[in-house]
Amino acid sequence: MQIVKVNNYEEMSEKAADLVTGLINQSKKSVLGLATGSTPEKLYDILVERNIRKEISFQQVKTFNLDEYVGLGENDLNSYRYYMNEKLFHKVDIEMENTYIPNGLATSLDKECERYEQEIQKAGTIDLQLLGLGLNGHIGFNEPGSSFNSRTHVTQLDQSTIEANARFFKTPEDVPTKVITMGIGTIMKAKQILLLVQGEKKAEILKKAIEGEVTEHIPASILQRHSNVTLITDISI
Repeated sequence: MQIVKVNNYEEMSEKAADLVTGLINQSKKSVLGLATGSTPEKLYDILVERNIRKEISFQQVKTFNLDEYVGLGENDLNSYRYYMNEKLFHKVDIEMENTYIPNGLATSLDKECERYEQEIQKAGTIDLQLLGLGLNGHIGFNEPGSSFNSRTHVTQLDQSTIEANARFFKTPEDVPTKVITMGIGTIMKAKQILLLVQGEKKAEILKKAIEGEVTEHIPASILQRHSNVTLITDISI
Protein backbone atom coordinates (compact mmCIF):
# COMPACT_ATOMS: atom_id res chain seq x y z
CA MET A 1 0.00 0.00 0.00
CA GLN A 2 1.35 3.38 -0.99
CA ILE A 3 0.55 6.00 1.65
CA VAL A 4 0.52 9.65 0.61
CA LYS A 5 0.39 12.02 3.57
CA VAL A 6 -1.10 15.46 2.89
CA ASN A 7 -1.69 18.52 5.01
CA ASN A 8 -5.35 19.16 4.29
CA TYR A 9 -8.48 18.24 2.35
CA GLU A 10 -7.61 20.46 -0.62
CA GLU A 11 -4.20 18.85 -1.06
CA MET A 12 -5.75 15.38 -0.77
CA SER A 13 -8.25 16.25 -3.50
CA GLU A 14 -5.57 17.70 -5.80
CA LYS A 15 -3.38 14.61 -5.52
CA ALA A 16 -6.37 12.34 -6.12
CA ALA A 17 -7.29 14.41 -9.19
CA ASP A 18 -3.72 14.11 -10.47
CA LEU A 19 -3.95 10.33 -10.24
CA VAL A 20 -7.31 10.19 -12.04
CA THR A 21 -6.17 12.68 -14.68
CA GLY A 22 -3.00 10.72 -15.36
CA LEU A 23 -4.92 7.48 -15.76
CA ILE A 24 -7.47 8.91 -18.20
CA ASN A 25 -4.85 10.72 -20.26
CA GLN A 26 -2.89 7.49 -20.50
CA SER A 27 -5.94 5.43 -21.42
CA LYS A 28 -8.86 7.35 -22.91
CA LYS A 29 -11.18 4.35 -22.43
CA SER A 30 -10.57 4.04 -18.71
CA VAL A 31 -13.17 2.38 -16.48
CA LEU A 32 -13.58 4.24 -13.20
CA GLY A 33 -15.26 3.08 -10.02
CA LEU A 34 -16.71 6.14 -8.29
CA ALA A 35 -17.89 7.02 -4.79
CA THR A 36 -20.22 9.60 -3.27
CA GLY A 37 -20.41 11.49 0.02
CA SER A 38 -18.55 14.54 1.24
CA THR A 39 -15.00 13.19 0.82
CA PRO A 40 -14.81 13.16 -3.02
CA GLU A 41 -16.69 16.44 -3.61
CA LYS A 42 -13.57 18.57 -4.07
CA LEU A 43 -12.01 15.90 -6.27
CA TYR A 44 -15.00 16.12 -8.60
CA ASP A 45 -14.82 19.92 -8.59
CA ILE A 46 -11.19 19.76 -9.71
CA LEU A 47 -11.96 17.22 -12.44
CA VAL A 48 -14.74 19.48 -13.75
CA GLU A 49 -12.34 22.44 -13.86
CA ARG A 50 -9.72 20.39 -15.72
CA ASN A 51 -12.34 19.20 -18.19
CA ILE A 52 -13.40 22.79 -18.88
CA ARG A 53 -9.74 23.67 -19.49
CA LYS A 54 -9.50 20.64 -21.80
CA GLU A 55 -6.80 19.04 -19.69
CA ILE A 56 -8.88 15.87 -19.44
CA SER A 57 -11.73 14.32 -21.44
CA PHE A 58 -14.36 11.86 -20.29
CA GLN A 59 -15.77 11.17 -23.75
CA GLN A 60 -14.68 7.52 -23.81
CA VAL A 61 -14.64 6.89 -20.05
CA LYS A 62 -17.04 4.47 -18.36
CA THR A 63 -17.97 4.81 -14.70
CA PHE A 64 -19.51 2.48 -12.14
CA ASN A 65 -20.68 3.83 -8.81
CA LEU A 66 -20.34 1.84 -5.64
CA ASP A 67 -23.92 2.07 -4.45
CA GLU A 68 -27.41 3.51 -4.43
CA TYR A 69 -30.13 3.81 -1.80
CA VAL A 70 -33.04 1.39 -2.14
CA GLY A 71 -36.23 3.38 -2.66
CA LEU A 72 -34.68 6.54 -4.12
CA GLY A 73 -34.98 7.42 -7.81
CA GLU A 74 -32.63 9.48 -9.92
CA ASN A 75 -34.64 12.69 -9.37
CA ASP A 76 -34.53 12.40 -5.60
CA LEU A 77 -32.13 15.00 -4.22
CA ASN A 78 -30.58 12.40 -1.90
CA SER A 79 -30.05 9.67 -4.47
CA TYR A 80 -26.53 8.94 -5.56
CA ARG A 81 -27.51 9.22 -9.22
CA TYR A 82 -28.65 12.79 -8.53
CA TYR A 83 -25.43 13.47 -6.62
CA MET A 84 -23.22 12.22 -9.43
CA ASN A 85 -25.19 14.11 -12.09
CA GLU A 86 -24.90 17.34 -10.12
CA LYS A 87 -21.28 16.96 -8.98
CA LEU A 88 -19.72 15.53 -12.13
CA PHE A 89 -21.66 13.95 -15.00
CA HIS A 90 -23.72 16.96 -16.11
CA LYS A 91 -20.64 19.20 -15.95
CA VAL A 92 -18.19 17.20 -18.07
CA ASP A 93 -18.14 15.66 -21.56
CA ILE A 94 -19.04 12.13 -20.49
CA GLU A 95 -21.67 10.10 -22.38
CA MET A 96 -24.49 9.48 -19.93
CA GLU A 97 -25.02 5.94 -21.22
CA ASN A 98 -21.50 5.21 -19.98
CA THR A 99 -22.37 6.14 -16.39
CA TYR A 100 -23.64 3.20 -14.36
CA ILE A 101 -25.34 3.40 -10.97
CA PRO A 102 -27.63 0.74 -9.45
CA ASN A 103 -31.36 1.38 -9.82
CA GLY A 104 -32.77 1.88 -6.34
CA LEU A 105 -36.32 1.63 -7.68
CA ALA A 106 -35.86 -1.71 -9.47
CA THR A 107 -38.87 -4.02 -9.22
CA SER A 108 -36.60 -6.94 -8.42
CA LEU A 109 -33.59 -5.88 -6.38
CA ASP A 110 -31.94 -9.28 -6.77
CA LYS A 111 -32.17 -9.07 -10.55
CA GLU A 112 -30.87 -5.51 -10.44
CA CYS A 113 -27.83 -6.70 -8.49
CA GLU A 114 -27.21 -9.43 -11.07
CA ARG A 115 -27.63 -6.94 -13.92
CA TYR A 116 -25.22 -4.47 -12.38
CA GLU A 117 -22.58 -7.11 -11.76
CA GLN A 118 -22.93 -8.26 -15.38
CA GLU A 119 -22.48 -4.70 -16.65
CA ILE A 120 -19.23 -4.40 -14.68
CA GLN A 121 -17.99 -7.68 -16.13
CA LYS A 122 -18.93 -6.61 -19.67
CA ALA A 123 -16.91 -3.41 -19.27
CA GLY A 124 -13.88 -5.42 -18.26
CA THR A 125 -11.77 -4.71 -15.21
CA ILE A 126 -12.32 -1.46 -13.32
CA ASP A 127 -9.05 0.40 -13.81
CA LEU A 128 -9.32 2.61 -10.74
CA GLN A 129 -11.76 2.24 -7.85
CA LEU A 130 -12.28 5.28 -5.64
CA LEU A 131 -13.13 4.50 -2.01
CA GLY A 132 -13.86 6.31 1.20
CA LEU A 133 -13.74 4.77 4.66
CA GLY A 134 -16.71 4.53 7.00
CA LEU A 135 -16.30 5.13 10.72
CA ASN A 136 -17.09 1.45 11.27
CA GLY A 137 -14.61 0.35 8.60
CA HIS A 138 -17.04 -0.10 5.73
CA ILE A 139 -16.04 0.34 2.08
CA GLY A 140 -18.88 0.94 -0.32
CA PHE A 141 -21.73 0.00 1.96
CA ASN A 142 -20.18 -3.32 2.91
CA GLU A 143 -20.84 -3.13 6.62
CA PRO A 144 -18.92 -5.08 9.30
CA GLY A 145 -19.47 -8.79 8.79
CA SER A 146 -19.77 -8.53 5.00
CA SER A 147 -18.19 -11.41 3.12
CA PHE A 148 -14.89 -10.69 1.44
CA ASN A 149 -16.19 -12.69 -1.54
CA SER A 150 -19.43 -10.73 -1.96
CA ARG A 151 -20.62 -9.33 -5.29
CA THR A 152 -23.18 -6.59 -5.89
CA HIS A 153 -25.95 -7.13 -3.34
CA VAL A 154 -28.65 -5.53 -1.19
CA THR A 155 -27.58 -4.81 2.35
CA GLN A 156 -29.05 -3.41 5.55
CA LEU A 157 -27.23 -0.35 6.82
CA ASP A 158 -25.77 -0.37 10.31
CA GLN A 159 -27.35 2.09 12.73
CA SER A 160 -24.03 3.95 12.94
CA THR A 161 -24.06 4.44 9.16
CA ILE A 162 -27.65 5.63 9.19
CA GLU A 163 -26.76 8.16 11.88
CA ALA A 164 -23.70 9.32 9.93
CA ASN A 165 -25.79 9.82 6.78
CA ALA A 166 -28.61 11.63 8.59
CA ARG A 167 -26.91 14.99 8.03
CA PHE A 168 -27.84 14.75 4.35
CA PHE A 169 -31.57 14.30 5.07
CA LYS A 170 -34.27 16.49 6.63
CA THR A 171 -34.85 14.05 9.48
CA PRO A 172 -33.10 10.84 10.61
CA GLU A 173 -36.29 8.96 9.76
CA ASP A 174 -35.84 9.91 6.10
CA VAL A 175 -32.55 8.03 5.78
CA PRO A 176 -33.01 4.81 3.77
CA THR A 177 -32.04 1.69 5.67
CA LYS A 178 -31.14 -0.47 2.67
CA VAL A 179 -28.80 0.00 -0.26
CA ILE A 180 -27.56 -1.80 -3.32
CA THR A 181 -23.78 -1.93 -3.03
CA MET A 182 -20.89 -3.27 -5.01
CA GLY A 183 -19.50 -6.21 -3.07
CA ILE A 184 -16.02 -6.51 -1.60
CA GLY A 185 -15.13 -9.28 -4.05
CA THR A 186 -16.03 -6.95 -6.93
CA ILE A 187 -14.10 -4.03 -5.43
CA MET A 188 -11.00 -6.15 -4.98
CA LYS A 189 -10.93 -7.03 -8.69
CA ALA A 190 -10.12 -3.42 -9.60
CA LYS A 191 -6.61 -2.96 -11.00
CA GLN A 192 -5.95 -0.03 -8.68
CA ILE A 193 -7.70 1.31 -5.59
CA LEU A 194 -7.60 4.92 -4.45
CA LEU A 195 -8.59 5.30 -0.79
CA LEU A 196 -9.29 8.82 0.47
CA VAL A 197 -9.53 9.30 4.24
CA GLN A 198 -9.89 12.73 5.78
CA GLY A 199 -10.24 13.94 9.37
CA GLU A 200 -8.81 12.80 12.70
CA LYS A 201 -12.17 11.25 13.65
CA LYS A 202 -11.22 8.39 11.31
CA ALA A 203 -7.70 7.94 12.68
CA GLU A 204 -8.55 4.95 14.88
CA ILE A 205 -10.46 3.00 12.24
CA LEU A 206 -7.86 3.79 9.57
CA LYS A 207 -5.08 2.39 11.75
CA LYS A 208 -7.07 -0.80 12.33
CA ALA A 209 -7.84 -1.09 8.62
CA ILE A 210 -4.27 -0.78 7.36
CA GLU A 211 -2.25 -2.18 10.25
CA GLY A 212 -4.58 -4.52 12.12
CA GLU A 213 -5.91 -8.01 11.54
CA VAL A 214 -7.53 -8.69 8.17
CA THR A 215 -11.07 -9.47 9.27
CA GLU A 216 -14.59 -9.18 7.93
CA HIS A 217 -15.42 -7.24 11.09
CA ILE A 218 -13.41 -4.38 9.53
CA PRO A 219 -14.23 -4.66 5.80
CA ALA A 220 -11.55 -2.15 4.73
CA SER A 221 -8.84 -4.38 6.20
CA ILE A 222 -9.07 -6.57 3.07
CA LEU A 223 -7.32 -3.77 1.18
CA GLN A 224 -4.09 -4.96 2.81
CA ARG A 225 -4.28 -7.90 0.39
CA HIS A 226 -4.69 -5.81 -2.77
CA SER A 227 -1.55 -5.37 -4.85
CA ASN A 228 -2.10 -1.75 -5.84
CA VAL A 229 -3.67 0.57 -3.25
CA THR A 230 -2.92 4.26 -2.88
CA LEU A 231 -4.06 5.83 0.38
CA ILE A 232 -4.19 9.63 0.45
CA THR A 233 -4.88 11.03 3.91
CA ASP A 234 -4.32 14.02 6.16
CA ILE A 235 -4.23 11.74 9.21
CA SER A 236 -0.94 11.10 10.95
CA ILE A 237 -0.39 7.36 10.92
